[in-house]
Amino acid sequence: MEVLTLSQINKKIGFGTISLILCMMGIIFAFSFGDKGCYGDTILKYIGLSPWSDGNRGIHYTTFYSVIFFIPSLILGYKFKNNFGAILGKTLSLIMIVLILIVFPIYSIL
Repeated sequence: MEVLTLSQINKKIGFGTISLILCMMGIIFAFSFGDKGCYGDTILKYIGLSPWSDGNRGIHYTTFYSVIFFIPSLILGYKFKNNFGAILGKTLSLIMIVLILIVFPIYSIL
């Protein structure tokens, strides 16, 4: 089994690389890690916005705000697919958008 190096893959860092960065920012913004709330809630509270529609219940706005990162990530990944990290950013963003569109309505009903 031959191991490929970055120079053999020959993918340049460019606008497509931003796709992966935006996707990671969206994940960090939307998900909680450990016992803490998600970082997006902290950021929204810091700038004076409420992360929830009704206190700590209702609609979780942070989920919608994370889509602001995922959609440009998806677009950049499709447009600049030959750049380093573009395909991974595009794929993860697509998965996250689909999960948000499927899980969020179910969670809202419960």
